[in-house]
Parts: sequence; C-alpha cells; structure tokens
Amino acid sequence: MEATVSYSGSMDDEYEKFIRRMNPPRVVIDNESSKNVTVIQVDSANKHGILLEVVQVLTDLNLVITKAYICSDGGWFMDVFNVTDHDGNKVTDEGILDYIHKSLGPDSCFASSMRRSVGVTTGMDHTSIELIGSDRPGLLSEVSAVLTHLKCNVVNAEVWTHNTRAAAVMQVTDEENGGSITDPERLTMIKHLLCNVLKGSNKSREAKTVVSHGLTHTERRLHQMMFADRDYERMGEDSVDEKERPNVNVINWHDKDYSVVTIRCKDRPKLLFDIVCTLTDMQYVVFHGNVDAEQPEAYQEYCIRHIDGSPVKSEAERQRVVQCLEAAIERRVSEGLKLELCTTDRVGLLSDVTRIFRENSLSVTRAEVTTRAGKAVNTFYVRCASGHPVDPKIIDSIRQTIGQTILRVKDSPQEINQESPTRFLFGGLFKSRSFCNFGLVRSYS
Repeated sequence: MEATVSYSGSMDDEYEKFIRRMNPPRVVIDNESSKNVTVIQVDSANKHGILLEVVQVLTDLNLVITKAYICSDGGWFMDVFNVTDHDGNKVTDEGILDYIHKSLGPDSCFASSMRRSVGVTTGMDHTSIELIGSDRPGLLSEVSAVLTHLKCNVVNAEVWTHNTRAAAVMQVTDEENGGSITDPERLTMIKHLLCNVLKGSNKSREAKTVVSHGLTHTERRLHQMMFADRDYERMGEDSVDEKERPNVNVINWHDKDYSVVTIRCKDRPKLLFDIVCTLTDMQYVVFHGNVDAEQPEAYQEYCIRHIDGSPVKSEAERQRVVQCLEAAIERRVSEGLKLELCTTDRVGLLSDVTRIFRENSLSVTRAEVTTRAGKAVNTFYVRCASGHPVDPKIIDSIRQTIGQTILRVKDSPQEINQESPTRFLFGGLFKSRSFCNFGLVRSYS
C-alpha cells in the first residue's frame, strides 16, 4: 500500500509539471486602466486550493483587495483583483510588483507546493509551538513565563481567542545559541509544562501542545487548529451581539448544481483570506465568485461545490458551512483596545509585558508578535477582565511603567505624545525590582 501511494504521488507531480509546461500561469498587473486601484489578473491551469494561494500572496504583502472576480469553471482558473496598498494608494513599489510576478507567474512553484502547505514563508532556524486550550485572563502571561523559565525566546507568534478558546502559533529559539531547540527531553518538558498551563481547571475541553521544526503558514494554521477544535460550536449563552454577527447564507442553485454562499459583514483586513481559507480547508471548490469591499460593509458571493462534485446536500451541512464561516470571520475581529509595543528585543520581554497587563486586570484577546533586526514589534488587543471598558487611568499607569514611547495606544486621538521617562520597564527600574525572571506576532494589519 505504501509503495502504491508513493508511486501515485509521483505520477501526480509529473502530471502537474506537464500541465504547467503546457499552460504556464500568466500574471498581468495594470496600473493604467483605473485611477484608484491596481488591477491584477491571474490566469492558470486550475486545481484545488489555487484561489487560496493567490489570495494569500496578496494578503501577505499587506495589500487591500477592494474587488475580486473569480472564475474557475473547467480546467482553467481566471481571477481579477482590484488592490491598493495599506494607505489606499495604487501599488507602485517595483519590489512588490516583481514579487507578485515571481510568486504567481510562470516562474512560481505554487502548483506543486499546494499539496504540502499553502503559503509557506518561514525558515528552519526556530522551533514552532502550536497551542490550543480554554481561554482565560492571564493565559498568555502564564505561557510566556513558562517559555522564559525554559530559556526559550519567542521571536514570532500570533494568538487568537474565540468562543472561550485560545490558540497560538509561536516560533521560539534557544536562548543560548539562538537556533532551534532539538533536544528531545527538553522538547518533551516544554510540551508537558505548556499543556498543564493550557488545561488549567477546565477538564471538559482538551488542551493540545505540538512542537515541530516543520514549515507552516501561521494564520492558515490557526484557522485549521480552531476549526479542528470545533470553536464554531456556540457554547451556552451566545456572547455575540446579533447586530455584530456576520450575515452568512447558503442556498442551492439547482439549475447549475451549485451552492451559493453570500456573506455580508463589516469589512476588515484579511477578510477575504479568512473566508477562502475556511472554504478550502472544508474541501469546497469556488467556481465563481464576486467580492466587493469598497464600502464599510463587505459583500462576498461564491458558487461552490464540495471537492467530490456535489453541492451542499443537507440542512445539517448547510448549518455547518454557515457556522464555520461565521467563526472564521469572528476569530480575527479585534475586540478591545489596541496597544503597540516597540523596543529592543530580549528574552523574557513578552512575559514581563503580559504580566503587567495581568496585574492590571487586562485580558489579551489577540496578540501579534514579531522580531525584526533585533527590534520587538508587538501588538496587543486588550480588554478589562471583568468585561467593563478599559479604564484610561490604568492604561496611563501601564504606559508610565513601560515607557510612553515604547507602548502606544493605537488608533486613539487622545494618545499622549511624550518622551519616555528615565525609569521604564526596560531600564533600571525593572532590573532593580528583579522582574526579569520570566519568559507573540507578525503584524500586517
């Protein structure tokens, strides 16, 4: 059986290469026909997952997709995207335009990489840790403290919370050598201690910790983890306001043998990626689609079939598609106050900052942590653990402790523009208190 599978996979790869040589992908980038947007057209031989690959390339470049037209009937895939940069301008950076051509055009390799993982962008100089468990105030602080105690430095990570669950993908390095952690006993200890933290007092829901050296795309992996954890199942009292809930509808178009999915919700960055990612991982194929996100409310419509060729077959399946798409949209909705921290990176930084949040009764609902050229750029969305609005006095006190220019309140007209005081978190005050005994976030949003 193993020999047969291996041989079949090899034959599939050769067939893909043949199709690719006969029909190489074509990318046309047009900055002339529209006054306000860059128009990107992608034509290629069709295969399952190709739409997600294209959307992911554009999303990872921090581009905003304002409109999209999708057609993949038969053996050919044709998409048109209207995009801008994050500031709403046309995309004119030659480096970005060249990257799009290389990633999606004739020289790209996405056709053969789809089976392994969509959008692999990380290196092998770190150890990846995947965590999922019950959410609670202070969880991120406890996790990061354990990692620091185990001499692990968090270099990149992303944390999502949704429907009482928390998931994280964290990339860590060895504090001593700056590389990946390979000692089996140490890896076992990391998994054991983190799993204990994730379990907490909740014995009814499973907690998982997975350590690997493989390649992954963080945001897609978070969707997969939370989907596998069934976070789309509402727990008891529904905490989502009906006015805030996405409007997702699924009906069958019997004449064309499609199921038509329509989505109306507040627009936000990476919304299209989150929806296409979920449909792909649920094994649905998008044959036609129309996306309009030029207004505050985004409208998306997709004609889909299951990968086996059938439309949605039952009411139970229809409800599951609706619930899973709602969850995919809600996972990245950033509840709470947005705080951005930028300072020189060091081991234990994440633990120190999140401990201060916890001590001030702030709960982290989402986090994005990244390290760039020795600088930590961390974004946190926080809210009061009691459910009340965050007290501005608490934020002022935290900023005084950490440093006014190091921790900023984002998207706030009342942000104080002051120089950092001489005593702040990463200087003499913090060291003199011996708070550095403990140990997330790529941000494109």
